Amino acid sequence: MFKSVLVANRGEIACRVFRTARAMGIRTIAVYSEADADALHVREADEAVLIGPAPARESYLVAEKVLQAAKDTGAEAIHPGYGFLSENADFAEAVAAAGIVWIGPKPDSIRAMGLKDAAKKLMIEAGVPVTPGYQGEDQSTETLTAEAARIGYPVLIKAVAGGGGKGMKLVEKAEDFAAGLASAQREGQSSFGDPRVLIESYITRPRHIEVQVFGDSHGTVVHLNERDCSLQRRHQKVIEEAPAPGMDQATRDAVTAAAVRAAKAVNYQGAGTIEFIADASDGLKADRIWFMEMNTRLQVEHPVTEAITGVDLVEWQFRVAAGEPIPLKQDEIGIDGWAMEARLYAEDPANGFLPSIGKLEHIRLPEDIRVDTGVTWDSEVSQFYDPMIAKLIVHADTREEAAAKLAEACGEVEVWPVRANAGFLKRCLEHPRFVAGDVDTAFIAAEEAVLTASAPAPEVQVAALAVLASDAHHAEEWQRGDQRRRFQDPWSPTAGGLYGFRSNGGTPATRRGRLNGAVIEGRATPGDHGSFWTVDLGESRGEAYVLTGGVTLFENNVPGRELARVVDEPVVFLDGEAWSFEPLVHSGGAGGDSGASDGSLRAPMPGKIVAAPASPGDAVAKGATIVVLEAMKMEHALTAPFDGVVETVGVQVGEQVGEGTVLAVVKPSGDA
Repeated sequence: MFKSVLVANRGEIACRVFRTARAMGIRTIAVYSEADADALHVREADEAVLIGPAPARESYLVAEKVLQAAKDTGAEAIHPGYGFLSENADFAEAVAAAGIVWIGPKPDSIRAMGLKDAAKKLMIEAGVPVTPGYQGEDQSTETLTAEAARIGYPVLIKAVAGGGGKGMKLVEKAEDFAAGLASAQREGQSSFGDPRVLIESYITRPRHIEVQVFGDSHGTVVHLNERDCSLQRRHQKVIEEAPAPGMDQATRDAVTAAAVRAAKAVNYQGAGTIEFIADASDGLKADRIWFMEMNTRLQVEHPVTEAITGVDLVEWQFRVAAGEPIPLKQDEIGIDGWAMEARLYAEDPANGFLPSIGKLEHIRLPEDIRVDTGVTWDSEVSQFYDPMIAKLIVHADTREEAAAKLAEACGEVEVWPVRANAGFLKRCLEHPRFVAGDVDTAFIAAEEAVLTASAPAPEVQVAALAVLASDAHHAEEWQRGDQRRRFQDPWSPTAGGLYGFRSNGGTPATRRGRLNGAVIEGRATPGDHGSFWTVDLGESRGEAYVLTGGVTLFENNVPGRELARVVDEPVVFLDGEAWSFEPLVHSGGAGGDSGASDGSLRAPMPGKIVAAPASPGDAVAKGATIVVLEAMKMEHALTAPFDGVVETVGVQVGEQVGEGTVLAVVKPSGDA
């Protein structure tokens, strides 16, 4: 066994490989870009080497730099992880030529499976069923059009060198074929330098089934059963599970046998995945599952296979790369229970799943399940790399238990100020169709409106308004400019926080605030002990106990869910969602409002004017936004304290203002 390994990757997969290496007594070496100088994988390695600037094409994708780092550190082996150089046959050859152990398949195997059209031809020769289609050399528009008509619409056009959904176009009728073909060719050329395409029959209810295979240098190939990766969004996997729901033993035997034949056809060594597409319109059937492609590397979703088999796949990779035989025989590999994995990303589902970048000022991940992550509380989610925060993996006796356990784990996630998709994942896992196993690759698109809904639940509003009410007596301190100190430690008695609360004597008061920009309002009544509040929200009522470190909700006088606030900004966490909140600051209102009874609106703290929707002479109703101030990474709306007319607006958008600056003046209706 080699004594040191360099991981030619970053983030969670580098940390995951290091974990097994440490357990086996192998020295770990990291490579990193300038953007990753303080990354978790760098901190966890025994040694780390800077290989270039932030862009991957100037660092992680430069084979010469990675190989030189291995030589300089005396690395005896290189593990490529997944992505980057993991399926680069030229890099694998260069590693071997340098006398370093390549922890992966032979370069010839990578090349054989690297192009979709060539791989399908090879699979046909090996007796592996493939999706009906065209993989020919003739790439003329006339031939491709004719082949699409022969196959029958709808068809999928795929770039032969594609992956991750790039260069893939669904065409449902003949008149749209030319445009779809041109688009797929352009994407193939721009993403992979190869405009060639293949055409497949489109499966109307597709399931994505894949089989984990493993080969060694002694001619043995085994499978470790199947995974279901059907829950996808734009061809990117979201939730994976093992085994596949609805898979009977006869179908399992057929698809795993086909996977082993596929791996043997390319003399495969190491960890690999044979991906199949299944027509699930009438359940999973052995004669309705076809080869799609092979991934000649470890997969992102490998933990679910580890969970149901009890195997450490990275350890197997190390042992096979060192020339050892596969540790288990085929009949020794079984299925124990059910496993699921959810990919936690820094993205905003409510905003078109746009990536969310920035520093993780607060992060809390579940503690009683497996979590594979490459970040910690002060990590930076960079624009340069995949925005994955972590993989959440659970194992249970049944599928229903696994889904419930993973949904609960997603609901425990707290991430701020970066946005995360934990709430979306929880809704996916709890959706009746998913729970019933009624899934296909179109599930998320069909249910997206429900899955991405993120309106604040009544519990969130109760928690926020209870906190705002309990802080009302500190209004003067807020206006005097101690805002930064207050937000840094909101529960400290010395900072005027919640722990030192003084009762309001049981008098109800209307409180208004903003949750992620949306206005909320309710009547809050303090209880006998000061920290207990009853909040009325129109037709509904909630009870909350505001305490050091968080807010506990009550139902029928029984403690319920605990919510939290974090540094720099008050935030409510519930069911995987994060809601920033603040008091509405305006003149002449109840505690916490900023301004004076004469209608002048003053800046409660230094900041920048980002909006001024009102103009002098405008008639405004009480609560209408006059000016919006950005301070401490939050927007503060200064609103009309009463029905009236805007007399002056003394600032412009983009202007920096100091604390106490008069921003606008509103005069009451009827004043001369």
